[in-house]
Amino acid sequence: MPKQDKVIITCAVTGSIHTPTMSPHLPVTPDEIASDAVAAAEAGAAILHLHARDPETGKPSGDPAEFMKFLPRIKQQSKAVVNVTTGGGQGMSVDERIAAAVHASPEMTSLNMGSMNFGLFPMLNRYQEFQHEWERQHLESSRDWIFRNTFADIERILKELGEGHGVRFEFECYDVGHLYSLAHFLDRGLVKPPLFVQTIFGILGGIGADEENVLHMRRIANKLFGNDYRWSILAAGRHQMPLCTQAATMGANVRVGLEDSLYLGKGELAPSNAAQVAKIRRILEDLSLEIATPDEARGMLALKGGDQVAF
Repeated sequence: MPKQDKVIITCAVTGSIHTPTMSPHLPVTPDEIASDAVAAAEAGAAILHLHARDPETGKPSGDPAEFMKFLPRIKQQSKAVVNVTTGGGQGMSVDERIAAAVHASPEMTSLNMGSMNFGLFPMLNRYQEFQHEWERQHLESSRDWIFRNTFADIERILKELGEGHGVRFEFECYDVGHLYSLAHFLDRGLVKPPLFVQTIFGILGGIGADEENVLHMRRIANKLFGNDYRWSILAAGRHQMPLCTQAATMGANVRVGLEDSLYLGKGELAPSNAAQVAKIRRILEDLSLEIATPDEARGMLALKGGDQVAF
């Protein structure tokens, strides 16, 4: 892993995991997503990782039309790098998951490096009632759901978005095996350095949110990628700030946002994405770490530039 002088903060604004019942501050409508994203950029996020939702129910949506209600506004109001999901939401086909990215041709998209169990059902125990019936079903059905990203799926996304649109990827690695899968694509020349490797901790079905696992994932990534990658980390729920802080002291970039955790501190719901960005920025600066601007992040990750997108 190359030594870097500045830390890239990514903010994952809404995601497809949490539901409206869980927090009144979760952005759902295009207005909410746009304003929350812009505020997060103003607070210090260089990259904005974006999903869309049905504005009436808050259910995750892969509809490109929903994305286009906020993507141009975010671009007009900030210089942040826009990163569009290819993970979509539960039950979406690969076609549905990549439709918005194909339409928008962003600088970056996410790319999960394997198929996996993705258990959200433990959250059912925290809520007696839900605002929308889909929320209960969404959580319960994750008991018997596999997020699919086969080698063929990954090859297709790399070709269609990488080759076809000049997109660079946030390679989401939920376990050690995902690092080896990414190394396989690097060996075949299907991905090009610098790789942006997002190691993810604390999702049921992936690697646990333990300090030892952070060290182990970094060790294996160093062995497989050497100086060909930029390391980033996200941790789910209450592990978000502690593990991001730990990894930042080891040279990592960090990701926060209401997709990954709804909280700002113990028992305290985050009032916005910007509040989480401001908190991790304050921690990083107290550790004498500098925050990368969007243009500095573009240079570090070899992105095509905001003038090359289709929104």
